[in-house]
Amino acid sequence: MVEVLDLSLLGPKLLKPKVFADERGFFCECYKESLYKDLGIEVSFVQDNHSFSKKGVIRGMHFQTTPGQAKLVTVLEGAIFDVVVDVRKDSKTFGKWEGVILDSLKHEQLYVPVGFAHGFCVISEGAHVMYKVSCVYSPAAEKSFLYNDPEVDIKWPIQNPLLSSKDRQASLLREVL
Repeated sequence: MVEVLDLSLLGPKLLKPKVFADERGFFCECYKESLYKDLGIEVSFVQDNHSFSKKGVIRGMHFQTTPGQAKLVTVLEGAIFDVVVDVRKDSKTFGKWEGVILDSLKHEQLYVPVGFAHGFCVISEGAHVMYKVSCVYSPAAEKSFLYNDPEVDIKWPIQNPLLSSKDRQASLLREVL
């Protein structure tokens, strides 16, 4: 059983799987294709990625162009502020963002459909993040924009983040599309 919460942007979803916990620990189904399909997430995931980041790291804002890349993000350990930005030029919410906190205690997931940029900030001492993707990474299709693009105006919960050189050198969203 999974509870689905639609976010303010049309497409991304916050998923709350049923967690069975007792004195031994817990159990939950992290992904079941038929169930997610019934929930409207009809995506074939082809790869799982796992990253570890220290407190204060921002990874983002990243997305893939044709054919695009959907993601299903979950935190295995720690906590992140996870952000999606609508990069669909014809959308009423183009350039708008939404953020949610994902952590390893609640086991919630963020579904990021094609047409959205994704990034996150680590707010715990460290975070292991696992995400399924619908298309393998393609350098030719990769796009990114500055995490602090003033036109997008994401309200990150930290200042002076640790960034990769690629993320430091990214362009503004309007220059990328």
